[in-house]
Amino acid sequence: MRIAVDAMGGDNAPGAIVEGAVLAAREVGCTVLLVGQKEAIEAELEKHDHKGLPIEIVHASETVGMSESPSLAYRKKKDSSIMVAVKLVKEGKADAFISAGNTGAVMAHSTLVLRLIPGIGRAAITVLLPTQKGWSVLLDAGANVDCKPQHLFEFGIMGSIYASHVLNKERPEAGLLNIGEEEGKGKEVIQLAAEMLKQSSINFIGNVEAKEVYRGTVDVIICDGFVGNISLKISESVAEMFLNALKDVFSANAITKIGYLLVKSSLQKFKKRIDYNEYGGAPLLGLNGTVFISHGSSKGRTISNAIKHAAEFVKDGVNDEIKAGMEKNIEIEKAMAQKLESVEGGAAS
Repeated sequence: MRIAVDAMGGDNAPGAIVEGAVLAAREVGCTVLLVGQKEAIEAELEKHDHKGLPIEIVHASETVGMSESPSLAYRKKKDSSIMVAVKLVKEGKADAFISAGNTGAVMAHSTLVLRLIPGIGRAAITVLLPTQKGWSVLLDAGANVDCKPQHLFEFGIMGSIYASHVLNKERPEAGLLNIGEEEGKGKEVIQLAAEMLKQSSINFIGNVEAKEVYRGTVDVIICDGFVGNISLKISESVAEMFLNALKDVFSANAITKIGYLLVKSSLQKFKKRIDYNEYGGAPLLGLNGTVFISHGSSKGRTISNAIKHAAEFVKDGVNDEIKAGMEKNIEIEKAMAQKLESVEGGAAS
């Protein structure tokens, strides 16, 4: 297993990225290809005991800033760490690519170089959410602001296949995130997507409201990237507010401080459970290759966990299952495309 990592991507690069690579090379056992400016990477490696570990450096002279235009970076920076790493996957020299850098640039480079799996119209960022019952998978978390019914349908297929592996469930339940559970609720695109998903091979249960997300009502939450990203960012801010409020409560006086000591271990377990550093990265499902996107503020442990999950993703053959899943459900997409074409044609006449 060879995992390419963008050593120059993220708020804490290259230090945190190199630290994570060392941890993963030691704990996961895969070969880590650190892609970026050689001198900077070597300087960081010297801070760690990496002798004998399967770590290689692949030089890339350019970097893509967090606020740079993805399209401009793709056209102008042909030797960026993102471009070089994606090409390693394309050429079969790496099994997966991980970056905590510019998300838009990672998506653009990955889609244009690796291309999409046949039958997939859009790739989707797929995140794990902690719930009262365990974990759920949500997609899309920000790759696609506007979606057609076919795209949401594809998200349902891909998300269910991924969830069967990461949640270890043979038939994970999937639902469309909507403003109500009843049929006929929401925008037309949601209603048409639901119509398609009912006919699919996945275990689709219908619409789910936002209040059900963290209750664990479904294993797979399907939505467009606009809704998904806002949901994710609100969740992060609520978790932060909750933890800060608890900190204020327990630091109020001597009695509350004693109370904190009594529940400290439980609170630490809770904090760990909702910490994105624990799951490391989100796969960009739908690509003809394996790409994981990590949080911009990723630490060493975050990157190490992302490498671990990417290795498991490749080992489990998730992309091959997605290809098979799309082939199994292709006729449903064709029927919907014909239906929409006839409706649009009738409206035009």
